[in-house]
Amino acid sequence: MTGPAELLRDFVNTYDVEQDADELASPADLSVWLRERGLIGDGDRALDEDLALAGRLREGLRHVLRLNHDGGPYGALSELDAALAALPVRVTLAGGVPALVPVAPGVAGGLARVAGMISAAHADGTWARLKVCAEHTCQWAFVDSSKNRSRSWCSMRVCGNRTKTRAYRARRQAEGTPRPS
Repeated sequence: MTGPAELLRDFVNTYDVEQDADELASPADLSVWLRERGLIGDGDRALDEDLALAGRLREGLRHVLRLNHDGGPYGALSELDAALAALPVRVTLAGGVPALVPVAPGVAGGLARVAGMISAAHADGTWARLKVCAEHTCQWAFVDSSKNRSRSWCSMRVCGNRTKTRAYRARRQAEGTPRPS
């Protein structure tokens, strides 16, 4: 089973900033994504307003994960707060274990379950490890599994290399060293 941090990462990554590709381009896409993760039932169908809310939640999360990477400050998060306010949850003690459950059924409930993963990730210690890639053209979400939580890029091979190459070229240019032909 996917943990809370992985579910949040996957949700944020439904929009690929670099490719400008959206996995949740339609209400039907949102329904499929939520259904495949067991967050809504077979009969639940997303509407345009659900899709708009999902987009606000996703981009608000991306913003917060960037702050996780940069070390805050968290300040005003009005877009995310507005999305979360539209997804009410309540606390239950089913089986003696506290849990957040959606107040609304259907797609709104599925999105509330996604939002509830913020609290679950915080509780299990993975929230601070959720970040977005430091490469400004990428912004892919990832779970930082490094021992000291210092990972900067989704992939050292791609984004890390891009960033380091750009910095190297800038240093050489500043030094007045000509580029090799």
